[in-house]
Amino acid sequence: MFAKAFRVKSNTAIKGSDRRKLRADVTTAFPTLGTDQVSELVPGKEELNIVKLYAHKGDAVTVYVSGGNPILFELEKNLYPTVYTLWSYPDLLPTFTTWPLVLEKLVGGADLMLPGLVMPPAGLPQVQKGDLCAISLVGNRAPVAIGVAAMSTAEMLTSGLKGRGFSVLHTYQDHLWRSGNKSSPPSIAPLALDSADLSEEKGSVQVDSTLQRDMRHMTLEGEEENGEVHQACEDKSLSEASEDTSTRGLNQDSTDSKTLQEQMDELLQHCFLHALKCRVKKADLPLLTSTFLGSHMFSCCPEGRQLDIKKSSYKKLSKFLQQMQQEQIIQVKELSKGVESIVAVDWKHPRITSFVIPEPSPTSQTIQEGSREQPYHPPDIKPLYCVPASMTLLFQESGHKKGSFLEGNEVRTIVINYAKKNDLVDADNKNLVKLDPILCDCILEKNEQHTVMKLPWDSLLTRCLEKLQPAYQVTFPGQEPIVKKGRICPIDITLAQRASNKKVTVVRNLEAYGLDPYSVAAILQQRCQASTTVTPAPGAKDSLQVQIQGNQVHHLGWLLLEDYQLPRKHIQGLEKAPKPGKKK
Repeated sequence: MFAKAFRVKSNTAIKGSDRRKLRADVTTAFPTLGTDQVSELVPGKEELNIVKLYAHKGDAVTVYVSGGNPILFELEKNLYPTVYTLWSYPDLLPTFTTWPLVLEKLVGGADLMLPGLVMPPAGLPQVQKGDLCAISLVGNRAPVAIGVAAMSTAEMLTSGLKGRGFSVLHTYQDHLWRSGNKSSPPSIAPLALDSADLSEEKGSVQVDSTLQRDMRHMTLEGEEENGEVHQACEDKSLSEASEDTSTRGLNQDSTDSKTLQEQMDELLQHCFLHALKCRVKKADLPLLTSTFLGSHMFSCCPEGRQLDIKKSSYKKLSKFLQQMQQEQIIQVKELSKGVESIVAVDWKHPRITSFVIPEPSPTSQTIQEGSREQPYHPPDIKPLYCVPASMTLLFQESGHKKGSFLEGNEVRTIVINYAKKNDLVDADNKNLVKLDPILCDCILEKNEQHTVMKLPWDSLLTRCLEKLQPAYQVTFPGQEPIVKKGRICPIDITLAQRASNKKVTVVRNLEAYGLDPYSVAAILQQRCQASTTVTPAPGAKDSLQVQIQGNQVHHLGWLLLEDYQLPRKHIQGLEKAPKPGKKK
């Protein structure tokens, strides 16, 4: 379902009533979860968002996002867990096991065929047709996919493990997984065989007699036909398959020995020091702590990781910054009631000077289009001039006609050549140009026709440009130039007051600069830690606007100017950013 990019329709913070309903739905859909586990999965106070999207085949899906990760998705009133949730609750669904080589086919959108199943010593889990099941890989109980059983366990065995086994809905590495923090599955030892058992067994696995396979020498070669996976089995031991799992990134690195909280503490320190060393300058001080987090620390987060202070031991930014102040790295003050700012930084502190700046990733500057990442480069925008009917005579000698597009320097060259060719440069004063009938008709007002006989060069050229129609050319990297009449509309940032008396930031005209409003909304939601929505822009055909809760002009400006490198002249409304010391 999520093998290809999806399109986000809306992304909003969940309401209290919807949160309570979701808890009730989770309890009903997954009765094995206890009350505490349901409260942990659907937290009472932590940020939880509802994302409505359309899958590539047009299915309307509702996704619930907590801590930046999709945790559940709803399709046709049925609730499904994501792999992120199953890694925390690996026993939530009956789990079937397959081989690592099959995963690539599942990620590509294929269903799981029964010949690809591995028969555990205790036999296959008992399920009925239509039951929701998890799929894991040999040697690791962490699920990598979820699907719906195409037949009951009894029918699977009766068929000799042939035919379609599961219709796969979601997998590790698909686009739904990519919309989260992109972490790899944890290492969870199988229930029946721990690591010692695996070493002793050296890959012997019991299978149904109808398979007639020597599982000690088994390999899988996936073939995809009409979205189905068929496997041929030969020459692959279980230990080799376990190695395959490792090579495909399914085993964690050395961070496995550390708790999630310890890893988040390290990531927090990394982003803090990286931001101070590379992004914050003395001229930026005093700097709102919220701005420091949203515009500087988040952007220093390594690719594939997601900074979440709530999962650290500090829980709150203020507590972490207090610790950094005690270490005398920074100085934090409350410049106005309830609003803290960083007022001083010791850039000579050993922790800053010894921090090694990581090598930038070639894909670090990205935007998301649906769920597909691609590099963003700002377009080259060039002002042009269009020849109107009233000025055709002036430009026809140089081979141009009505509707021709010219650059400013081309206009200058054409006018200069015309004046020289027609001997219009004043003999006594080379700075003046005599006006012949064509120049008079093209650039003079009616009341000047009989009074103005000569003009200075700069005045002549200025008047000529003013009489031409404005136009512009937009060129995106690797694409043909797009030429349009008129002036390009700037990205427009405004502040609005809603009925609830809450202030919101609205940004329009992103599409003209090749920016996807849904992608911008997703990035701002994380940086600002505020809800965002994408709606049709009033009075504009086929144009969308992004709305962010609160005054987020500073974050928006940093994203457009620093991350996307758009020229300031193409953005209006940046002056509406909150002043340091003032509440948003």
